[in-house]
Amino acid sequence: MGMDYIVKVEESRSASEGKPSAGPVFRCIYAKDGLMDLPAGLESPWQFLSDSALKNPNNKMLGRRQVIDSKAGPYVWQTYKEVYDSAIRLGSAMRSRGVNPGDRCGIYGPNCPEWITAMEACNNQGITYVPLYDTLGANAVEFIINHAEVSVAFVQENKLPAVSTHFYCNKFYGYGSFISKAKPG
Repeated sequence: MGMDYIVKVEESRSASEGKPSAGPVFRCIYAKDGLMDLPAGLESPWQFLSDSALKNPNNKMLGRRQVIDSKAGPYVWQTYKEVYDSAIRLGSAMRSRGVNPGDRCGIYGPNCPEWITAMEACNNQGITYVPLYDTLGANAVEFIINHAEVSVAFVQENKLPAVSTHFYCNKFYGYGSFISKAKPG
């Protein structure tokens, strides 16, 4: 089923002449002939969210299913305006704590609404976000933190104890509680 929506645009290659091997490159079927151009006037990911929040403030943007008695319940949604407002507050809180445009902020954990909100807060403030997926394993995450010179990271709360003892980074914040407590700076 999933293969109906992707097309291979580049074959895999073996390591040679000092270049590492690489797997094949796939794209969405709609971009098989090349990547699409940005719409006129769209300059950044933050502008995309800002425009969406302005045009469709009450539309559903991010959702999660609540687990009740070990069963997935209905989705609980945040609107574009709610996500936009949270990203503004979080971005302002980051700046008030000394994180500046051009700094690198890691985001560690599985994809979830808080992950996206932290990413958008970085976009809002010109801070480069560095994905640190927990599925990569400790060695890869440590390498990325050091190589990208990550100075601050948002971490899924249940992973904070392990992360803070294994990785060097100036500051770690649990992204769920930090986002909910962020106040305009």
